[in-house]
Amino acid sequence: MNVVLYGATGRAGSRILKELTARGHKVTAVARDTAKLPAGVNSKQGDLSDVDKIAVVIAGADVVVSAYGPPQDDTDQLIGVTEREIAAVKKAGKIRLIVVGGAGSLEVAPGVSLLASGHLPAAWVPIATSHDKALKLLEASEINWTYFSPAGFFEPGERTGKFRLGTSNLVADEKGESRISMEDYAIALVDELEKPAHERGRFSIGY
Repeated sequence: MNVVLYGATGRAGSRILKELTARGHKVTAVARDTAKLPAGVNSKQGDLSDVDKIAVVIAGADVVVSAYGPPQDDTDQLIGVTEREIAAVKKAGKIRLIVVGGAGSLEVAPGVSLLASGHLPAAWVPIATSHDKALKLLEASEINWTYFSPAGFFEPGERTGKFRLGTSNLVADEKGESRISMEDYAIALVDELEKPAHERGRFSIGY
């Protein structure tokens, strides 16, 4: 499958890149600084600042994966990026967009999101709010999108291949802890890319 990956040098993006290449997909990794990418990876210098430039880069791809992470001091940059991604996908043709999302909009009780529950640490509220707005943009769009929410704690770790999937719910274990490694998240994302089960929808993951 022909995949364009944005955010390929980031923590989640680098693990998604590794999983994609390990499974034999044709990947174009887009980064501002391509020197930060692993040797031998097909790369292209670029960013998500211009709709027309994005459309040129993704033309001919089957799937675009966005692992973009906004700066902590201006998380609402994610909203503009999502708007441009949607516009570029529409312009480029029939391409699927898979977004590395956030956990804040996931339900912890019927009709109650983690963000609305009051249990989210204050430091995480800005990025969770921005991700919620970005998800609403995708839901209102006409493109073929998928929004993949990680667990509450989303950090580098082990590649176990053992995890559980949800839809709009926060996946937590019997102790109430919601965790997933970036390595296992990457497995599930590429699984979804290969065998679509959540087109024009969102899903979640946790142990």
